[in-house]
Formats: sequence, structure tokens, C-alpha cells
Amino acid sequence: MRLVFYRFVVLALTACFLVSCSRDPNVRKQRYLESGMRYFDKGKYNEAAIQFSNSLQVDPAFAQAHYELAQTYLKLQQGERASQELNLAIDKFDKETDKDRARLDLANLFIAYRSYQRAKEQLDAAESRQLGNPSFLMARANYYAGIKNMPAALEEMQKAISLDPNRSDLYLNLAVLQMTAEQFDAAENNFKKAVAIDPKAINAQLSLGEFYQFRGRLAEADQQYRHAMEIDPKNADPRSALIRLLVIEGKNKEAEDLARKTKQELSDDPAAYSMLGDYYFTLAKDLDRATTEYESVFRDHPRDAQVRKNYIQLLILKNRLDEADKLNKEVLNTNHLDADALIFEAQIKLRQGHPNDAVTTLQDVLALDQDNAVAHYHLGMAYSQLGDRARAENEWREALRVRPDMLEADTALAGAALQKGDWSGLDRLASTIIQAQPNSPDGYTLQAVAAINLKQRDKADASIQKAIEVAPRNPVGYIQLGTLRSLENRYADAEKAYLTVLELDPSSSEGLSGLMRVYLAQKDADKAIAAANTQIAKSPNNSGFYDLLGTALFDNKKDYRGAEAALRKATDLDKNNTDAILKLGQVLNAEGSGDQALALFQQAVKDHPRDVPLYLLLGEMLEAKHDWSGAKVAYQQLLEVQPENPIASNNLAYVMLQEGGNVDVALAMAQTARRGMPDSPNAADTLGWAYYKKGAYASAIGLLQEAVKGRPDDASFHYHLGLAYQQAGKIPSAKEQLQKVLKIDPNFPAADDVRRTLSELRG
Repeated sequence: MRLVFYRFVVLALTACFLVSCSRDPNVRKQRYLESGMRYFDKGKYNEAAIQFSNSLQVDPAFAQAHYELAQTYLKLQQGERASQELNLAIDKFDKETDKDRARLDLANLFIAYRSYQRAKEQLDAAESRQLGNPSFLMARANYYAGIKNMPAALEEMQKAISLDPNRSDLYLNLAVLQMTAEQFDAAENNFKKAVAIDPKAINAQLSLGEFYQFRGRLAEADQQYRHAMEIDPKNADPRSALIRLLVIEGKNKEAEDLARKTKQELSDDPAAYSMLGDYYFTLAKDLDRATTEYESVFRDHPRDAQVRKNYIQLLILKNRLDEADKLNKEVLNTNHLDADALIFEAQIKLRQGHPNDAVTTLQDVLALDQDNAVAHYHLGMAYSQLGDRARAENEWREALRVRPDMLEADTALAGAALQKGDWSGLDRLASTIIQAQPNSPDGYTLQAVAAINLKQRDKADASIQKAIEVAPRNPVGYIQLGTLRSLENRYADAEKAYLTVLELDPSSSEGLSGLMRVYLAQKDADKAIAAANTQIAKSPNNSGFYDLLGTALFDNKKDYRGAEAALRKATDLDKNNTDAILKLGQVLNAEGSGDQALALFQQAVKDHPRDVPLYLLLGEMLEAKHDWSGAKVAYQQLLEVQPENPIASNNLAYVMLQEGGNVDVALAMAQTARRGMPDSPNAADTLGWAYYKKGAYASAIGLLQEAVKGRPDDASFHYHLGLAYQQAGKIPSAKEQLQKVLKIDPNFPAADDVRRTLSELRG
């Protein structure tokens, strides 16, 4: 009995000890850390992130957990989160050597983002202790390369290699720098040396393949990637590299098959089971299939946080907003401060037509992390939707301050430059995009657009040829080639370029539009219409093609019935094709079906409450019917969508003047419109008419003279000027202007008043 009792006591004490340990925060945080590291070693980075986060919930000051979580975020390609965790690790570590380890990682991250000043700060902080560390010298070499000091960069790499001549990654980095310096023979030798030192290093094998690809040696690149697949058949990276190469070669079916095979063979690897969806989205540009594929992946891997977020993003892009919102709310219910989920919430609000709500959400994100580049980018998009270009561009620049490699922000700024006609600015941004993606045609095509508008035809030609060279199966280069050849009146060459576009992408509206413009420039409307019908036969569900056909029938053949049928088909195929809706309304109006056109636009603004042109046309139609109250509402609604729209301000001011509204308010709005459109005859007329209503006839006359000079065939402008002259006592000038009104338009709406006034002036 005593022995049994003794065992019972021992077991009880052991149980108490285990319970005590399980409650000990130091034990619990360590267990989570070790569990996370096991997941990390197996490549299960989402699970690792959860465990490291659990460790930090137990002890937010646990430096090693911050550091390991940063490494995990780096693997998940979540650089901003990695940056946050590395900064926390630096703050929490006690030893300078540990701090330096995090500083070096942070410097490398900043170099990858092209944030060179921030990288330098980290390198400088570690320099005194790290000069004998080859990894430190390699990071500093990359910093020098980033600031275009290639001699210093190459010198640092030679120092690093002298410290450890048996490290494959050092030769690999030297080769990359030599390639940047266009020392291609030396680079190739060092790529091969890196492979020879460590034949199983997949990054060295892939880098050699990328070198071959960059040099146009595609067969050797293909062979190299396949060799890497043989070395490590369980690694998804060589397969991904080969897929990208196959797309460049125009072997899309083979690329798709490899992505599908990879998903099947490496079914436990997140990079592998997401590969087919990523292929559809990134390389094939097929949003529908990408969404369908990610729906399947999410069903199979519902606990994969990155898959969930990728799927939410695709649902947003597909405007399946209710589904996206439901999944996103589940994320926010788990963590209401999840930055990605908050940014998704803002994107959903933007697409729902609530930009002010999106601004508030994104500002909340930035209050938590002022260096969240993605939040700055989307805040710029929100301000853009509100019509605040200055603040939009400022946010995109902020995004680039944090992440100089963020091409979306560069592209947004390029779009703004394009919209403003800032061709020099567009050229600078195109150069930045080219530097970041030298093997993508996008930067070269933007450079070509800038050069065309700057009348630099030779530069445009060179940029276009480069775009075609780097992506011969991508239609964007041929589109710009067609544009340039059209401007040069080389119509046969332009036609050939656009036919190539349609061969590469039979559903390209830009290709068909360009081809039709070539035929119309040669006064051959029948050939343009035939081209549209040919493409419709190949792509019968393309809304844009019916839009182009309807436009040609309306503008060039005055075939209203045919145009109406084509445009109705366009809107049936795509309810969001507002261009087709606008043109359909114009056709109906031209046919004499003004009430149908008005009803169409009234419904359209309900269906598309953010579409500015719809409000403008609705307001103008109501103006033509002298429905001043209805027009006023349309313009006010437009200004709620885009508060600084000068056309809406101008038209609303004019309507208020016509309906007898507050003249002072109308005058202020007309002045706003004039600032926004300083060269517009219409804005000059409205402001002049407002001064007339205020009794400031001298100011009115100057502006109305400007309006008449700008548009001498507008009867209403002459009418306003005539009345202003009359009130100013300039009777001969008043008679002259009023007589012109009747000469230009005998059926002018106020023709009776004009005749009566002329009779009074003669008397």
C-alpha cells in the first residue's frame, strides 16, 4: 500500500508540475516558437506565422519570435509586414549581434524595394561590427548597385568572396551585378561557378536560366529550368520559371498544362497548388478562369490565409462584391486590425460607389502603419474617384516613397500624366517602369506614347520595336506600332500591325478600333464595317465589337436602325458598357426618340451611379428640353461623385441662371468652372452671362466676346453678347450680334425675343 501511495504522490506531483509548466508564459511562448519553426522548416509558412503570432500573444516583447515571424513574412512575400517585425526585433533584441542580423535582413528588404536611403541607415548602424561578414559586404554591394555606383558594388563583392571563396551565393550575386554592368561574359562564368560550387542550389540553377533568357538564349534557358526540376522535383520554383518562359515563347497551352501538373504532383505545397490560378491571373490575364480556379483552391485549402486573400481580391476584381465582403468579414471578425482585410474592405466600398467611406477605412490603416504602401496606393485611387487629382497623385507618390518598386503606383501616376497630357512626365515614369521590368513591354509602350506626343518619332519607333522584341506574342507593342504608322500616313503598315494584334488576340477592341480607324482615314467606311463584322463572327459575345460597329454605322453611314441594333446588342452583352449606353442614347435622340433616350439615361445613372459622362449627357438632354430643374439635379448628383468637375460646375451655373436661381452662387460656380477650363468658350460664356445677370456689363462683354471668338457659330453666344451690348448702350454692336443670331439659327428658341428687341433698337 505504501508503494502504491508513493506512486500516486509522484504522479500527482508530476501532473501539478505539468499544469504549472503549461501555465508558465516562458514555456508556452517557447513551445509556440518551436512549433512555428517546425512548420517553417517544412515550408508551411501560413501555419508557422500563426504559431509565431501565438508566441507573441503570450509575450509581445519576445524578440526571437518577432524575428522568426519576419522571416516567415519574407517567405510569404509580405514585405511590409516583414519590415514591421524586423524593426520590432531590432528594438527587442539585447545583443548587438542579434540586432545586426535583423538590420541586415531589413537592409536587404529595403534594397529590394529600392528604398536605398533606408537601406543605408541599417547598413551604417551595423558597419562597425560587420566588416568581416561576407553577407554584410554583399548587402552593401547591392546598395551601391542600387545607387548606380557599380565600381564600388563590384569591389565590395570581390572583398566578400576573398573572405569566403567557397560560398555559391557570393559568386551568384557577383554575376548578377556583372550582368547589370553589361559584363556578360564574366557574369556567365560566375553564374556557372556558383552552380559548380553548389550544384543543388536551386537559386543558382534558376539564375543561370534567367541569364540565358535575358540574353535571348531561350533554348538554353528551357534546358536549364528543366535541369533544375530534375535536381529538386519537389520544388515549385523551377516549374514556375519554366511556365513564365513558355508564355514568352507563346506556348501557353504547354504552360497551362505544366501549372496543372504541378498542382497535382505537389499538392501540399502552397506555391504549387496556387500555381494554376496564378498562371491564369498573372500570365494568361484570364480573370474568369483565375477566379474559378481560386474558388476550387480555396475550397480545398480553406485554412490557407493567403489563398483566402487572393480569392477575395479576385472576387473584388470580378465585382462579386457580396461574396468578397462575406469572406473578408470573416477575416476581420478574427482580427479587426488585419491590414489586408481593411484594404479589401476599402476596395469593396470604392466599387460600391462609396469613395468617402473608403478614404476613412484607408486612413485608419495608415494610422496603424503610416508606411503601408498598398494603403497609400488605394487611398490614391479613392481620391481619384472623388476627382481630387492632386491628393491622389500625392498618395501614389507616398506609396513609391515606401515601396519604390511598386509598379501599380508608377502605372497610376503614368495614367494621371496621360490624362493631363504631361508627356515629359509620362516619359520619366515609363523609364522607371522599364528599369523595374526590362523584360515587360508595358514601360516601352508608355515610352512610345510619350514620344509620339512629343513628336519624337524615332524614339517612339525604337521603344515600340523594343516592346515587340521583349514580348513578341503580346499585342500591346503592335497596337502602338499601328498608332505610329497611322500618324505617318503609312496605312498599309498600320493595317498590318492591327491585323497582327487581332491575330494574337481576336477579342482585342483596341486592335479592331485601330484597324477601323485606318480604313475610315482612307474614307472607306464599308471596309471598316466589314472588319467589325468579321471580328464579331470570330468573337460573337464581345460587347466592345458591337459598340465599334454601332459607332461606325451611326457616325459614318447614318444608319440609325443598324446602329441602334448593334448598340443594344453591346449593352445586352455587357450591362457595364457605359460607352455603348451613351452612344445608344445619342442614336435614339437622332432618330427622334428623345423620350426613349432620356429614359435610357435616367435608368443608366441609377445603374451606374459613379459614371460621370452619363450624368453630363442626362443633364444636357434635360437642358435641351428646358427642364432646368431636372438638369440641375443631374449636375448636382455629378458633383457629389466628382466635386471638382469643371464641366458640371459650368453647366449647373448656367442652369441656375436660366431657372432664376441664386446669381451669386451661380457666379461662384462659373468662376470655378473658368479656372478649371480657362480656354473653354463655353465657360467664358457662362461666366459672362453670370456677370450680365449681376449687372456687371463691362466684365460680361469681355468674356462673351471671347466665347463668340472661340465658337462663332453658336447662336446663344451671340445672343448673350447682343444683350450685354444693349445694356451697356452699345446699340450698333447689339444690333450686329442679334442679327447674327437669326442668321445662324432662324429657329433659335428666343427668336421672337430677338426680333422684338431688334425692332425696339431700330425704333
